[in-house]
Amino acid sequence: MNGIIILVLFILIVALMATHVRIVPQSRAYVIERLGKYLGTWNVGINILVPFIDRVVKRVSLKEQVIDFKPQPVITKDNVTMQIDSVIYFQITDPKLYTYGVENPMSAIENLTATTLRNIIGAMELDATLTSRDTINTEMRVILDEATDPWGMKINRVELKNIIPPREIQDAMERQMKAERERREAILRAEGQKKSAILVAEGEKESAILKAEAEKQSAILRAEGQKEVAIKEAEGRAEAIRAIKEAEAEGIKLLKEAEASKEVLMLKSMETLGKVADGKATKIIIPSEIQNLTSFSTLFAEMNEKTK
Repeated sequence: MNGIIILVLFILIVALMATHVRIVPQSRAYVIERLGKYLGTWNVGINILVPFIDRVVKRVSLKEQVIDFKPQPVITKDNVTMQIDSVIYFQITDPKLYTYGVENPMSAIENLTATTLRNIIGAMELDATLTSRDTINTEMRVILDEATDPWGMKINRVELKNIIPPREIQDAMERQMKAERERREAILRAEGQKKSAILVAEGEKESAILKAEAEKQSAILRAEGQKEVAIKEAEGRAEAIRAIKEAEAEGIKLLKEAEASKEVLMLKSMETLGKVADGKATKIIIPSEIQNLTSFSTLFAEMNEKTK
């Protein structure tokens, strides 16, 4: 009988010990109370509770957590009511403060976020609200992080997920954006036409310059051609004159070599006069030497017979 009692007591002790052994996993912490008073915080590892005296008050996750709040109505400085929903990224840094600092941490953060958002947006106009998300996120993170320090929490990041203005404001914004796009399109079209006109004008200018250059070169070439032709003609006339003079000189030389008499020379002169007259001259000047010759009349008659 005593053995059975001892066995039962042993089993009870083992069962109590098994149910009061706690293994704390990674990234978690257990807050322990002894007789209703904070005893300590268990971290990773094996821990044993004293039966009927110690108890686990709260199991806390040390990982970064995300809270996505529902859209909150806020009013801007220019009295526009819009819906804004935000996302909070936070992490528990002190399990004891998180357990005893506030009754409902998630509800407290949600209400604190809503009031902070209303304060920040209330000091801004609609246009500034839509274009200043980074500024709003930074201000909210600083304010929330400072407010949640006594709760053992750290706010790592705050993001405005959606900013939803009223329907009429959205319609006005869409019309404004459409007008802006049309204005930019008109500007781009005008700039394109301007560039096209400039290119056409530059092309015509270059074409006119090239045409003028071509005409100039053509005129230069024609002038050079005419100059060369004139030079050739002048050279030809000079060559003909030179040939005539050479022939006359050769004739004089032959007469001289032949020792022609005075009468022969006179006849040659008369022949020259006949060629000069050629039947067309109306007045002939006869040298005095020829006039003194007694045979002038005979020679003159012979010249007339030759010219007929």
